[in-house]
Amino acid sequence: MRRADRLFQIVQILRRGKVVTAAQIADELEVSERTVYRDLSDLSARGVPLRAEAGVGYALEKGFDIPPLMFTGQELEAIVIASRILESWADSETRKQIRAALEKIEQALPKTLREKPSRVRVFAPDFMTVADIWQALPALRSAINEQRKCHFHYRDEHGRESERTIRPLAVYFWGKVWTCVGWCEMRGDFRHFRLDRMREFLTLAERFQDEPGKTLQDFEAILRACEFEQKVNAPAD
Repeated sequence: MRRADRLFQIVQILRRGKVVTAAQIADELEVSERTVYRDLSDLSARGVPLRAEAGVGYALEKGFDIPPLMFTGQELEAIVIASRILESWADSETRKQIRAALEKIEQALPKTLREKPSRVRVFAPDFMTVADIWQALPALRSAINEQRKCHFHYRDEHGRESERTIRPLAVYFWGKVWTCVGWCEMRGDFRHFRLDRMREFLTLAERFQDEPGKTLQDFEAILRACEFEQKVNAPAD
């Protein structure tokens, strides 16, 4: 969990209105009490009015709260549609997180919008998808977040097989397939790999650091340059 997310979660715990101990917060967030004490000190320094009761725990001062986040009917409908589409083309773990997020949103909705999600008549059936499309997706997402190299067997569109070790940089969804872009050590260059053509996928213990010429920003710069060149060289009317 990112530190910013953890600070937000601590405020959410304190918003429940009950006095909680650092140990209880640490247990819920699965971090050390030392980390919680440091985070509470940081929240206080940022202006969050914490009330510490010796031997009891922590609470928010009365009257303090975060302004509620609310959606319009159109925004809510867009969120529901997007989540249904992603559910149809995502791995099981991502599906669970999507459903959990929607449940939290629905619980926070006012009565005027509470039935809106169930009334959205746009669906994305998943019977046309196959598991091979995104079988490596959960491991890839973790590897990207942790900056760990990956190794896998790969079969290209012509049936040629190879073994690759890459620095995974990002995952893209193209409507029917997922691809991963990474710095390929075999080619010494950026490459796209279809997830459904990967086999024996392994996340390696070896980490990598951003290096000039090998980052996602470098890859995107190449794409922009290619797009510009295509426009410049396009035939005139």
